[in-house]
Amino acid sequence: MLRHTVATLAYRGAKAVRDAPESFASFRASETTRTPAQILTHVGDLLDWALSIAKGKETWHNSKAKPWKQEIKRFHQTLSRLDRYLASDSELSASCERMFQGPIADALTHVGQIAMLRRIAGAPI
Repeated sequence: MLRHTVATLAYRGAKAVRDAPESFASFRASETTRTPAQILTHVGDLLDWALSIAKGKETWHNSKAKPWKQEIKRFHQTLSRLDRYLASDSELSASCERMFQGPIADALTHVGQIAMLRRIAGAPI
């Protein structure tokens, strides 16, 4: 079920960023909200965190946003690394419930934010 959820995150995340105009990356719904690029950077950090939890070496990093296309590439790469680990024979050092309730659910929430921001920015999916 955890791998299925990661696959769902990959599908919904890819759909949220696909064909978004380059200007969308810096869109702000208000002066205090994160940009889509900052949100996607945070999602990458969440997925890196999830992998570190799975490996039993929990670490957190606050990455600085890179250009939009690089963040999209990172999103797919971090998902792929996490899924490969989950599919391997390596031991899962945390419960599936913890993995889901922490970084995976948070990442799903943020992908939803990106989808909503696209509509607000005038570039609906």
